[in-house]
Amino acid sequence: MRLFYNILFPLFFVLSAPFYFLKMWRRGNWQRGFGQRFGFYDADLKAQLSGARVLWLHAVSVGEVNLCARLVHELAPLLPGWRFVATTTTSTGMGELQKKLPPEVIKFYYPVDCFFTVRRAMNTIRPAGLVLVEAEIWPNLLWHAHGLGVPLFLVNARVSEKSFRGYRRFGFLFRPLFNAFRGIGTQNETDATRLRELGARAEAIHVTGNLKFDAALGAVANKLDATALLKQIGVEPQARVLVAGSTHDGEELLLAEQCQRLRQRFSNLFPVLVPRHFERANAVAEELRAAGLHYARRSTLTPETTFATGALDGLLVDSTGELRSFYESAALVFVGKSLTAHGGQNPIEPGALGRAMIFGPHMENFRAIAEDFVKSGGAVQVRDAAELEKVLAELLGNEIRRNELGQRALEVVRRNQGASGRTVEMLRSQLGAG
Repeated sequence: MRLFYNILFPLFFVLSAPFYFLKMWRRGNWQRGFGQRFGFYDADLKAQLSGARVLWLHAVSVGEVNLCARLVHELAPLLPGWRFVATTTTSTGMGELQKKLPPEVIKFYYPVDCFFTVRRAMNTIRPAGLVLVEAEIWPNLLWHAHGLGVPLFLVNARVSEKSFRGYRRFGFLFRPLFNAFRGIGTQNETDATRLRELGARAEAIHVTGNLKFDAALGAVANKLDATALLKQIGVEPQARVLVAGSTHDGEELLLAEQCQRLRQRFSNLFPVLVPRHFERANAVAEELRAAGLHYARRSTLTPETTFATGALDGLLVDSTGELRSFYESAALVFVGKSLTAHGGQNPIEPGALGRAMIFGPHMENFRAIAEDFVKSGGAVQVRDAAELEKVLAELLGNEIRRNELGQRALEVVRRNQGASGRTVEMLRSQLGAG
């Protein structure tokens, strides 16, 4: 099986390399740490790790990095003498690691899952424990670590229906990998049941809850004062700001056109569109221009940039790390990747800020969380674009209803607190700290 995988994976990687490198180039800053992706590390990093008892935590991108940073801060006092290593896959994730973790935590890029690349990484890091955040199941990494006797952990584990079907279809590959984990913290009982069916040992599984609930309430917004920025570009203080967060292809133009129609009834409606991937901003801006809409771009604004009141149709946020700041200024939030794309994005952050929110029918990656918000009266889920426009109109015209939704959303977040403590205790006890 390993031979088969190690023949196929390099072939797949070579074929997908143009797309992979284009994506890195679009995100920018790809040269820095490039060799780390292939297991090449400088002498200084090797010296820092030499002889240390290392706990390696891996987080894919920004969302998982926030969870990783929280775990490091809580684990460090409980594991004296340990050295922490944090890795990520994306340049935006690396930026967040640099901002949120102290210098003594070593940070670098996660290696591509090729046999020789992973072996170089393991020989350099020599971890005494390996923690994967959410669902990063890379065979070579797990094979190498398990072969060396490294305790393996999976935290905030989530197994979507799509992933479950895929893992089960290739059970001959994944069952031994899931069985190798010493500890797994799942978001809910559904994930725990699926992991048991996929081969994880029952005694290794703990329903710890979703770390994102703790992270959202404890998070601090970017230093950006979004309210002041909006005022600077002509948005009145009493404006109804609609923030569409983490949107995907098709959602930006759809919402922008709906807002144009709704402004006939709500003249002070101001939409803020925040694409999930900022590298799509040029394409989105062109779509908006072609539709005759005048949107300012966040990246072009300076302290001297001003617009007359009513001169703009909206704001396109083509920056990273500022979504929470704009959520704080919102009267209403639309959660993206839920209308024209599948999977959904995280509704916990606007909920933790007490914001009224709407999302579409496709919240597969956050199914249990979305259902909790809806059943508790903390969010509205719509079936299609027509219903979205209708609900937007209803909520924009009813401040009391918006406040009620926001308050109930906050109650949902508070009710689900505690996952961090349970996860940290699982790791501490399994790693043998007394």
